[in-house]
Amino acid sequence: MKKLIIFSVIGFLAQLVDGSLGMGFGATSSSLLLMFGLAPAAASASIHMAEIVTTAASGASHIWFKNVDKGILLKLTIPGAISAFIGAAFLSSIPGGIIKPFISVFLIFLGVYILIRFLFFNHASSKNQGSPISKKLLTPLGIVGGFFDAVGGGGWGPITAPVLIARRGISPRKVIGTVDTSEFAIAVSATLGFILFLGLDQFQWQLVIAFMIGGVIAAPIAAWLVRIVPSYMLGVLVGGFIILTNSMTIIKTVALPVSLASLTYGLIIVLWMVAILYQVKNRKRFIAVNQ
Repeated sequence: MKKLIIFSVIGFLAQLVDGSLGMGFGATSSSLLLMFGLAPAAASASIHMAEIVTTAASGASHIWFKNVDKGILLKLTIPGAISAFIGAAFLSSIPGGIIKPFISVFLIFLGVYILIRFLFFNHASSKNQGSPISKKLLTPLGIVGGFFDAVGGGGWGPITAPVLIARRGISPRKVIGTVDTSEFAIAVSATLGFILFLGLDQFQWQLVIAFMIGGVIAAPIAAWLVRIVPSYMLGVLVGGFIILTNSMTIIKTVALPVSLASLTYGLIIVLWMVAILYQVKNRKRFIAVNQ
């Protein structure tokens, strides 16, 4: 019962972040499950099974609050769903002990990317610049995002949302809503792949149910928050958290001495705190630019 409550809270927080930023549920959840010792394929399979329900709730909430651009939804979703199925097949064919450190490294890069993105590139004006969004961009973007989402247990949002935000013709609010809504198809496709290549017995059903409960509760709150709450601080918090949790997995894998491990953890936490303070100090600049 305690585990159910803990993972329900994790699912709530992960979905709250994901629905507000358009990214974070898979990367955050996968980081925690790898830290708790789950094999990458089992972790990703369980997360995507839970995401079928959480992304459905999130997508419905974003549609209700009119946060979705239906013109690009299918163009992004179809190649992403196909690629996610292929990614699930790929991950299922590799022994967990071999791939686990590499998945953690990938998630650390995702964390660094999210951190840098919100520290240094989120101060640009919300008046989007660049060329209109076309199928030539959306198809490869969906393919890359879907594959790495299935392999890493997360990645759809961090890969697709920043690229779309940089384009003209769609507001950041609608980017987040569209990415979150399209993720339902990605979750379904990846889950089908894991069922076929892993089997239902590899799913951690207690975790799946817990994530579903927390995520469904958070989905409408996040869809509402994205309309009123700036994302600059949430991105820094999530990026640092992903880096810290996956660093723990890497340190355990390479069996660092306790002294070096403690030094590494301390350095990461200090840098994370510096990033948070920097973001707090510069919040006025962010608000001024985006007015």
